[in-house]
Amino acid sequence: MTTNEEHTNPESCPAEGLLKLLSGKWKPQIFRLAVEGPLRFSSLLRQMEGSNKQSVSVALKELENEGLLEKNIIKQKPLHIEYILSERGKALIPVFRQLEGL
Repeated sequence: MTTNEEHTNPESCPAEGLLKLLSGKWKPQIFRLAVEGPLRFSSLLRQMEGSNKQSVSVALKELENEGLLEKNIIKQKPLHIEYILSERGKALIPVFRQLEGL
């Protein structure tokens, strides 16, 4: 017999876990763009039609807190920040690709 706890455990179903991590309007799109390469805040705003600074900033922070993205500070002039997929984020790419194909 299974318990409800087993059904809600994201580890039991990678797709369910990923869907929970990417819930929200902008997180799936940001994750998809991060799969393609490093992200910069200003380019995200340009690429995601209808987005605004606050919503993109919140989504990036949440993805970083969930361990899917890492923030890299590039110490060149001018100083800038790039977001890249973490090892955890990279591990979820196959699940994401499978979900995209549905």
